[in-house]
Amino acid sequence: MIDDPAVRLRHEVVDVLKGRFVGRDEVIDLIALAVVAGEHLFLHGPPGTAKSALIRQFAATVQGRYFEYLLTRFSEPNEVFGPIDLVRLREGTVATVTTGMLPEAEFVFLDELFNANSAILNNLLSVLNERVYRRGAETHRLPMLSLFSASNHLPEDETLHALFDRFLLRCHVDHLKRDAMPRLLAAGWEMERFQTTDASISSADLRSLSRRIYDVDLSKITAPYSELIFKVRDLGVTLSDRRAVKVLKLVAASAVLCGRPVALIADFWPLRYVWDREEQIGPLASLVEAVIEPHAGVERAHPLATVPERLGGEEIAGQLDAISATIQQGSLTLTATARFREQVADLSDRAAWLPDESMRRHLLERTSQLLGRLG
Repeated sequence: MIDDPAVRLRHEVVDVLKGRFVGRDEVIDLIALAVVAGEHLFLHGPPGTAKSALIRQFAATVQGRYFEYLLTRFSEPNEVFGPIDLVRLREGTVATVTTGMLPEAEFVFLDELFNANSAILNNLLSVLNERVYRRGAETHRLPMLSLFSASNHLPEDETLHALFDRFLLRCHVDHLKRDAMPRLLAAGWEMERFQTTDASISSADLRSLSRRIYDVDLSKITAPYSELIFKVRDLGVTLSDRRAVKVLKLVAASAVLCGRPVALIADFWPLRYVWDREEQIGPLASLVEAVIEPHAGVERAHPLATVPERLGGEEIAGQLDAISATIQQGSLTLTATARFREQVADLSDRAAWLPDESMRRHLLERTSQLLGRLG
């Protein structure tokens, strides 16, 4: 058996899950990063995109204690943190029965977090910040490695911003594209047939990896990291000094996952995921990719440090012209409309990486108009 838990995490958990969940490599890598860094991950996207299944399978593979709950505005704290122990209450002591509830979990997934009422949200602040749950005179120290949450909308109420701020990583997850469907069906059927196989890595190993991030040498990246932080802020992303320090944990965790004792500029890739609003996703990714691209080819770079193949502005414009001309020729079948919608959406994603701001805006406006015409 391989001794290094970082290698076992990659081979026995991350790679295995990537084989089972088609098109979800990015999310799986972010789950591993969040756990090793001891930070929290927010997944933004529609239902049915395997968000909870990914986290549940990750926890099961490392035999970690797992708690999951779908929150509504009617949810009560007892449903998440555990009910009051009635036997001890008769004795005059307020105590919580935490068996099987959030206070005993190492992996926590809260679906539709922003639907929760203030009683739950207020408790979650101390859970996220301090890994502590308090009820009356009780104080529960939580064994939680990371808390994961998901929603199909971002917080609009000012009172929710403090909670959202505690999720250092934010990832947009969408439905898979048409060409991935055959692989999705095959992999999904295999998951139905076979249950999770336990890995040799445990939650205790993950904790040891978390401690290792503080031994990573950051001296080579301090100056370029500082410069990048100000560029990120110039995009309008709210990145406080506190969050900037915390993101360094993600950079160090990337190095640990890659088996390196030294952080490199290629480890800046997690900064793609510190956005506040959807419209920042493309420009932020473009900025970070421009910084790490000259360094992404270093030995033992993280998979997410790889810069995707890019199309130039003229190539994207040419493909949009061809699609627009086809649409103008006459009515389209439902199948053709769906195919063109996917193509335009893909071109929109590629346009968001363009470094030329005026070209990027122009092409994003064109793709938006075409998507509107395609319904």
